[in-house]
Amino acid sequence: MAGDDNTLRPWFYSLAVHLAVLAIVSVSLWWTHSTVVVSIPGPIIEATLVGPAQAPAPKKVKPQPKKQPPKPEEITPKPEEPVQEKPKEDKKDQEKITDQITQQKADENARLQEELRKREQIELAEKQAAEAEKKKKLEEEKAKKARELAAKAEAEHMAAMIAEEARTGQEGTDSSLEAEYYAAIQSAVTNAWLRPETTPPGVKCTLEITQIIGGDVIQATVVSPCNADAATRTTLEQASGRASPLPYKGYESVFKRKIRFEFRYDG
Repeated sequence: MAGDDNTLRPWFYSLAVHLAVLAIVSVSLWWTHSTVVVSIPGPIIEATLVGPAQAPAPKKVKPQPKKQPPKPEEITPKPEEPVQEKPKEDKKDQEKITDQITQQKADENARLQEELRKREQIELAEKQAAEAEKKKKLEEEKAKKARELAAKAEAEHMAAMIAEEARTGQEGTDSSLEAEYYAAIQSAVTNAWLRPETTPPGVKCTLEITQIIGGDVIQATVVSPCNADAATRTTLEQASGRASPLPYKGYESVFKRKIRFEFRYDG
C-alpha cells in the first residue's frame, strides 16, 4: 500500500496542476470578453477590453477643465483711516482756560470802555474850548464895534467943533466960503478915521491931501508938525482915502488941488 501511494502521488499532483491551469485559462477567457466600466472624474468613458487577459490596463486620462472667463478685477475699497479722537482735556484745565478767556474779554471790554470815556472827555473839552473861543471872538467883535462907534462919535463931535471954528474964522469972525470948505474936508476925514487903541488924547498932526476935480483923493500924507506915533499917522492917511471923494459940490469956486489942514484929537 505504501508502494501504491508513492505511485499515485505524482498522478494527483499532475491532475491538480492541470486543473489549476484550466481554471486560469477559463478565467482569462471570461475576463477578455467582459466590459469594464471605469469611473473617473469628468465625462463618462466606456471602454471594452479586447485581447489577451495580460493586456495592460488603459491609462487614465485626466479630463481638461473648462476654461472659465476671467473674473472682473474687484476694486477693493481703501479702508478709511480711523478718526483720531482728540485727547480729552482735563475738566479742571478746561475750566481754567475758560476762566482765562472770560477774564481776557472782561479786560478788553474795560480797556475799550476806558478809551471811550477818555475820547468823550477830549471831545467835550474840545467842544468847550471851541465854544469859549467863539464867545471870546464875539465879545472882541462887540468891543471893537463899540470902540469904532465911540471913535466915530468923538470924531463927529470934534469935526463939528472944527467946522464951527472954521466958519467963524480967526477969533470966530471968518465966515468965508473957503473956511467952510476946509471945515467940510476936516469933518469928512475925521468921520472916516478909525482910531487905534494906542492913540492917546492931545494928538495934533498936519495932513496934506492931493485931490482932483470932483474931490477924488490921489494921495494923503502926514507932515510936520505931528506928535502921533507911526500907527496913528498911518490911520490918518487911510482915513483920507476912505473919505474920498471929498466935499466938492458947492465949493467949486474955492477948490484947491492940494490942501493942508491940522488934524486934532483931544480924547
